[in-house]
Amino acid sequence: MSRTRLEGWCSVQERGEDGSIESDERVSASRAVVPQTRAGARLLGERYWLTVRRSSLGLVRLRATRDGSALRLAGAPLLRFAPAELAAGANGVRCSFPIRGGLLVRRAGGSLVLSQSNCSELRAALTGFVPSLGARPYDRIQRRIHIAISRRFFRSLIGG
Repeated sequence: MSRTRLEGWCSVQERGEDGSIESDERVSASRAVVPQTRAGARLLGERYWLTVRRSSLGLVRLRATRDGSALRLAGAPLLRFAPAELAAGANGVRCSFPIRGGLLVRRAGGSLVLSQSNCSELRAALTGFVPSLGARPYDRIQRRIHIAISRRFFRSLIGG
């Protein structure tokens, strides 16, 4: 199986004094992979959650709720999100999932942001996320999973 090369791959993480995480994964694409519309922004979100489901062999899935969505494993809400926020404009498209809670979160706040800039840079970023795990367990488990999912997400967009 051929792997799509990820040009310009970059992954940066910072931890705030309050324990919040700023994690930014990005890659360059030779072309836009989704339309520069709200539908394109929605497609970024759909493709990301499809990547999560496939990577977990269907064990982890995003489910719609009456007030947003929840990422679930065996019925347990790992993460709960407010409704997706879609944006499209001259600078690109963005699909944001504001974090409301869940087992992996110490407190509500922050967002998962998926975006494509008009110069075809793809990003998967966590902003203001406060994990329930301490720094070492987060870095060894959750961060590694986030990076692996991001890389697969980028490959699926660029290669397909």
